[in-house]
Amino acid sequence: MTKSSLIKDDSLENLSDYVQQHPTESSFESQSPWIIVEPIEYQIRKKIEKFGTPLKEWSLNIYRGILTGLNDAFIIDKETREKLIREDPKSEHIIRPILRGKDIKRYGYDFMQTYLIVTHNGNKIKGIPPVNINDYPAVKEHLEKYLDKLEKRQDRGDTPYNLRNCVYMDEFSKTKIIYPCIMRDGPHFMYDSEGKFFTPAPGNIITGEHLQYLIGFLCSNITYFALRKFYMGGGIEGELKTNRLLILPIPKFSGSETDKNIELLVMKINKEIEKNNNQLLSEIDSLVAEKYRLTDEEKSFISKEKYI
Repeated sequence: MTKSSLIKDDSLENLSDYVQQHPTESSFESQSPWIIVEPIEYQIRKKIEKFGTPLKEWSLNIYRGILTGLNDAFIIDKETREKLIREDPKSEHIIRPILRGKDIKRYGYDFMQTYLIVTHNGNKIKGIPPVNINDYPAVKEHLEKYLDKLEKRQDRGDTPYNLRNCVYMDEFSKTKIIYPCIMRDGPHFMYDSEGKFFTPAPGNIITGEHLQYLIGFLCSNITYFALRKFYMGGGIEGELKTNRLLILPIPKFSGSETDKNIELLVMKINKEIEKNNNQLLSEIDSLVAEKYRLTDEEKSFISKEKYI
């Protein structure tokens, strides 16, 4: 044994004293990641889990974006889209605008004039046949430039020209919430009221009931704090995995005045030319705090956190 190993470590003794003088109880009943938090954070989390319902218990579906197997072939710019439509107007039927993860903002988006060639592989359960590429000669000619790579890819349908099987392809044409899998600098969820946009993986979509109410929570400072602090788990900073989003507790829509007001405020934000109106965002935060029964002290603590 060396002399240095016999030296008394005061820091360890102080830590032991602190633990003995400041005991706390914790339960491990939820599926949330295990973390050490301050007492006020523990209070906030307990309220969120008491008054919220995990999204997995809602009438919702969460899906990942389209996997093409070869984005260079299937994702095109504005000029290519216009060229294909000029050569064959039918091409427009299978070309859809897309939002990538980096295009999605808080309630809004930056559309970069990027499009997806949706040569889907049909749906046998619904009796929908695959897209026949021979019906779209201009698109076929475009894809044939990549034919060697299209034939070798694993993510393919019945022919090299078709996308892989995707039983939820119809969901992209519905009213939905679109969000990226990485959101380290804020809550990036947008509401697609027209079912206009597709999104490629690693983007994700949410379909189901009361989406305007839901996005009011998802884009609030309070819920974003809870996501980053309690529910995202380990891995890449700011990565939101589907299994973690599904355990996020949000109060279900009950039809109360508070719930309706959240929806109305979200509608106003989505109609504003200038997105992220600070006053409207603040009003939604107040209503979200009301749903979770947060105190002024708890709201103040959240507002000062680095995640906001």
